[in-house]
Amino acid sequence: MIVNTCGFIDAAVQESLDAIGEALAENGKVIVTGCLGVKQDVIRNAHPKVLAITGPHDTPAVMTAVHAHLPKPHDPYTDLIGVKLTPPHYAYLKISEGCNHRCTFCIIPSMRGDLVSRPIGEVMQEAENLVKAGVKELLVISQDTSAYGVDVKYRTGFSKGRPVKTRMQDLCEELGRLGVWVRLHYVYPYPHVDDVIPLMAEGKILPYLDVPFQHASPRILKLMKRPASAEKVLQRLESWRQICPEIAVRSTFIVGFPGESEAEFQEMLDFLDAAQLDRVGCFEYSPVDGAAANALPGHVPDDVKAVRKEKFMKVQEKISANRLQRKIGKTIRVIVDAPGVGRSTADAPEIDGVVSFKGGKPGEFAEVLIQRASAHDLHGRLQ
Repeated sequence: MIVNTCGFIDAAVQESLDAIGEALAENGKVIVTGCLGVKQDVIRNAHPKVLAITGPHDTPAVMTAVHAHLPKPHDPYTDLIGVKLTPPHYAYLKISEGCNHRCTFCIIPSMRGDLVSRPIGEVMQEAENLVKAGVKELLVISQDTSAYGVDVKYRTGFSKGRPVKTRMQDLCEELGRLGVWVRLHYVYPYPHVDDVIPLMAEGKILPYLDVPFQHASPRILKLMKRPASAEKVLQRLESWRQICPEIAVRSTFIVGFPGESEAEFQEMLDFLDAAQLDRVGCFEYSPVDGAAANALPGHVPDDVKAVRKEKFMKVQEKISANRLQRKIGKTIRVIVDAPGVGRSTADAPEIDGVVSFKGGKPGEFAEVLIQRASAHDLHGRLQ
């Protein structure tokens, strides 16, 4: 069994260690990969029985470990096919590596360097191969999806012989031709993001945008070295919803950043109420080795961070419940992940809600009449 990990914040480290433990209990043979892999001593101390540990973005090392511990006869027809660790019907499509931002709570640039965009022809070839293999949902990921192509000055590449610029909007247009769900993750709210919203309204890509706002206080955002302001974000959200009323916006926030006052935390709660975001995640700030924010004054006590996170999630829970209530009585399309469990266009796998019903074949699309809603999930009947 392969476990992909995150070493970004303390909570994620513990979640990753717990996942490794569960995998060992279930399978006994576990290979660990991902960001936490750079801290081999942490993993070995907690789980000395893991077979191998590799770092982030190192598929060759993963496959070497797999073949070392699970030998198989050589098959010239399959040995050249890339590894895919997700279910057959969806896949992650990584379009770049690294990041040009220097957020003070983050160490990704020091681990992975500045932004390096993959050639658009290469990205499209991978996407086409995945679709030919049966993938019905592509989840576009990177450290900064909206910066795609900045490093190569939006250089023109080729897809099926057509000239295409290495740019997010052009990539979305090309992916929209494949006839599958296309979902955008980790999109910084640069002005040109507005250009992809009409593609959502036209049904070319999913009406879903994952934008990591992180906070709403101008002072805290400045300390974080994050772009945008709450006021401008609210204007953009209104504009997006006018163009594409069905758009679902997900985001993540950090509570208890060094120096965060009660008034600044309240600014974030007020922003939540005004923004009415569909899906939201929240993390308590935790120091990461090498992060610039560690040197900032005014670190918030752990008990205060915990209380703020609880308040934050209660506010968002009410918002989510109210927004989901609007879907009762509507018939929506879902992709079935398991019998009785699917996801709508507003739901990314593992991080968002689900749609529950009886029946359904994994990997297929289905129409579901929504009969009731909870705080984060929908419940209905197959049509």
